[in-house]
Amino acid sequence: MTLPPGERGAAAPRSQAMHAALAACRASLATAGAFSVFINLLMLVPVVYMLQIYDRVLSSGSEPTLLMLTLIVVFLFAVLGTLEWLRAQVMIMVSTKLDASLGKTVYGAIFARAWAGGGRAGSAQPLSDLHQVRGFLTGPGLFAFLDAPWLPLYLGVMFILHPVLGWAGVAAALVLVALAFWAEAATGETLREAGQVAARAEQETQTNLRNVEAVAAMGMLPRLCERWQRTHLGAIALQHQASRRAGLISALSRTLRMSIQSLILGLGAWLALRNEVSAGVVIGGSILLGRALAPIDQVIAHWRSFVNARAAYARLNELLRQPTAQAPMALPAPLGAVKFEQVVVQPAGARKPLLNELSFSIEAGQQLAVIGPSAAGKSTLLRALLGLHTPVSGTVTLDGAELAQYDRTGLGAHLGYLPQGVELLPGSVAENIARFGPVDAPAVVSAAMAAGVHNLILALPEGYGTRVEGPALSAGQRQRIALARAVYGQPRLVLLDEPNSNLDEEGDAALLHTLGELRRWGSTVVVVTHRTNVLQQVDRVLLLVQGKLALFGTREQVSGALQQAASRTTVGKAVAARRAAGGLSVAE
Repeated sequence: MTLPPGERGAAAPRSQAMHAALAACRASLATAGAFSVFINLLMLVPVVYMLQIYDRVLSSGSEPTLLMLTLIVVFLFAVLGTLEWLRAQVMIMVSTKLDASLGKTVYGAIFARAWAGGGRAGSAQPLSDLHQVRGFLTGPGLFAFLDAPWLPLYLGVMFILHPVLGWAGVAAALVLVALAFWAEAATGETLREAGQVAARAEQETQTNLRNVEAVAAMGMLPRLCERWQRTHLGAIALQHQASRRAGLISALSRTLRMSIQSLILGLGAWLALRNEVSAGVVIGGSILLGRALAPIDQVIAHWRSFVNARAAYARLNELLRQPTAQAPMALPAPLGAVKFEQVVVQPAGARKPLLNELSFSIEAGQQLAVIGPSAAGKSTLLRALLGLHTPVSGTVTLDGAELAQYDRTGLGAHLGYLPQGVELLPGSVAENIARFGPVDAPAVVSAAMAAGVHNLILALPEGYGTRVEGPALSAGQRQRIALARAVYGQPRLVLLDEPNSNLDEEGDAALLHTLGELRRWGSTVVVVTHRTNVLQQVDRVLLLVQGKLALFGTREQVSGALQQAASRTTVGKAVAARRAAGGLSVAE
């Protein structure tokens, strides 16, 4: 089964992943369709039974005939109930199979979109969309859509009973179908707009929760709550507007169906008075019309869930239609040689490049400190080296290969990263350090000892099994555990963005110990820092100013250049030079 067109206009081409998932469900969907055939044929049983009672049993007075007809009808109703249960089970199987086929693909696509957007386009909405589609496949609304196409069958039988009854059924069906289209026109756009507003309110709330400390500390909660409430109430108002319209149409539909079903009795009675139909046809025609119109009535009643599922399907299809790069050929494990050649980085939305014609290189095993004032492009340099920012021009290479030539999952095992905003992921300390792979206890302990955090972890309530969720860990503890995660597996390239921003004196000493261990392992290290004690441990220093390379060389060369600059300037300019160096003292 394919859902109808997406959120706007004509249906978008189906993505390969969606096509493959639906193809895998094709046999089950065909089975559900076959069950629908027999279910709708068996729905004629009450009409046939009624005709036989009125036209045969009552006229003949035969009790054995009545008994046999009743037993047959009871058996057929049992078959009908069994088929409906089996059809429901098949659709549950289809929804589960669809989820199993698309779940990992959607999850990966979410992260691919977030990665392509530099981490700013991340949203778990597609997983909710998948749940929405799955819920519709197992709900009563879908069965109404499966049964609605059988309307001509019931109308055809009504024509057989009497043409007048058939045309009355056609007129009633057209009225209800018109109501269904009215429901789409009256609620579709409003519901889509309500969904967009609600998603925006949810996204803002998630952002606020991530910054709960700043929100609470600076008294922003009441204003943020008011801001959220305005957006939330806007979404509710749109939903209420759509619900009022849908409720009116649904009530009108039920009223018309009940009225028409009763009026058809009067029409049948009029035909019976004219001796054009029997008494059984009078009752049978009413039952047939009720059965014919019931799916349309159900479609209108469940129109909102259908619209939501259709919109979710369209969003999923659009997500999965995004081009995905083929996995590159596996390259040898990198040694850690890094080279920037005339690199210009200007993320989407930025008015000017954050890195401008940056060129430098470091050999495998060397340690580089990146310094400079705020907004100089230091973190952007790391993000470019991660592949999170694609250069507008120029190349970033690792061991001579551009980052796009590496398989990200394979490269990740040889790369360590400590971001400026440290966040541990839900799980235990050991799972976080092991990067949520199989927990290799010796390797986890080795990484913790290299980061100088082993004793700290042992002091936690459950040691390495301590969950990281909640307030049990301080910012400094989280940063040190994240440092252990970065050095897990002795990676060949380690990128550290302000690794000691939350550390005390003990943590600073542990960081210097970590840099020593990384040197012993032969790992290449790029560290963004303002601390002079870290600068004493590195081989080279790079000074960034406004996205451009101002100084690059050994620690002694950069320090000497700063001293010479200071000696040729006034005291005020010397202070500015120290600020440009991000805290590097010209005397050191």
